[in-house]
Amino acid sequence: MGQLRILVLGPDCNPEGVSIPFVTYEHAAALAKLHQVTLVAKSSVEGVLKRADSPFRSIEIVRTPKLDRAYDAGFRRIFKSNFDSQAVTAFSYPFAVGFEWYAWRQFRGRILAGEYDVVLRLIPMSPVLPSPFAFFLRNGPIPFVLGPLNGGLPWPPGFGQLKNQREWVAGLRNVYRVMPFARSTYRFATAIIAASSQTYSEFAKYHDKLFFIPEPGIGHSVCADDARIHEPGDKLQLIFVGGLVPRKGCDLALRGAVSVLRNGSAHFTVVGDGPERRRLEELTQSLGIQDAVTFCGWLSHREVLEMLRTADVFVFPSLRDNGAGVVFEALATGAVPVVIDFGGPGDIVLPEVGFKVALTNESEIVSQIEKSLLSLESDCNLLNRMRQAGMKYARECLTWDAKAARTAQVLNWAVRRGPKPKMPPPKILKSGDCKLT
Repeated sequence: MGQLRILVLGPDCNPEGVSIPFVTYEHAAALAKLHQVTLVAKSSVEGVLKRADSPFRSIEIVRTPKLDRAYDAGFRRIFKSNFDSQAVTAFSYPFAVGFEWYAWRQFRGRILAGEYDVVLRLIPMSPVLPSPFAFFLRNGPIPFVLGPLNGGLPWPPGFGQLKNQREWVAGLRNVYRVMPFARSTYRFATAIIAASSQTYSEFAKYHDKLFFIPEPGIGHSVCADDARIHEPGDKLQLIFVGGLVPRKGCDLALRGAVSVLRNGSAHFTVVGDGPERRRLEELTQSLGIQDAVTFCGWLSHREVLEMLRTADVFVFPSLRDNGAGVVFEALATGAVPVVIDFGGPGDIVLPEVGFKVALTNESEIVSQIEKSLLSLESDCNLLNRMRQAGMKYARECLTWDAKAARTAQVLNWAVRRGPKPKMPPPKILKSGDCKLT
């Protein structure tokens, strides 16, 4: 089977960025090791893309100076450069559509001339931002593939940690369905790739062309081939990595670890910082575990990986997380994850590599975390077995190369060069389980 000529729409792909820009760049670069990839990007990332030692066939820049100036001005003045605001997604709608309109004008002739086999849109990742390309290519000559898409995770009720982080715009999410290009995007796409069970369930009516591939990935250099063994009597090393904001649930992690911390059989390291730090430090004092907990603040990525490689258990009860690449890193470095069975972490952690706690209520979550930690503290064989299984799972299934190989299977099917791959999500949500709010 020959190489595909893939036109990848990745306007914000950035090898020096974080979050989605970095994730999508690594995905595109891994795909370029397998096929001939032309990456289409904005002028704002032209410099960093051309500095990178990338394997792309070519990097093409779509210049939209007026759109860029309008977006930058609005982002600064309205949102005060706050990427965490959910309203930024709604604000981005006309700019995302505008970029693809200009990209179509720039590449239309080359597409019609047969220069490419398939178009893959990696960014935007949000399902609420449609793609005009699907409409433009509705009659060919090449297929259009969308994703991985992620987002739309509901806000679980009954948690004080989420009360002040849910914005009013979340209630308007379904308005996107009536916006221009929204219906045609999914109707005319040859394949749709979902990055979570939640997103998969949202587009279940397109099941005949719907596939599941997780959002993040890891480099082979992150994967450990570690033979370290936890012996009876060794202190259990617990770790939390993430922003100290309410929805990350660090308070739940600390409360769930009280038993093993008070009896001296464990130590808890908290890596990260944020507005909740002082309250969390006060919580450790009120629980009488302050001497068994270390707050490290922010560390470099290299330092975080070093900390994970010395940890036994990664306690990460985030209440709302779409992707959670740090869970991938924990598995790869040998830290057994304890996560809530919701969103990205719930999709990634399998029973043989970690513990998933049901999303019920605070007291039950704390109780289930405690039960998981006591199991690992009392059974060295269980901890060692899960650690080795997690590292193997990460090496074989969670790398960028593995992700690119799965994407290539979808693309080959889309261009009719290969069989339809079987890629369902790890759990199938029923319509009542995934109500969007």
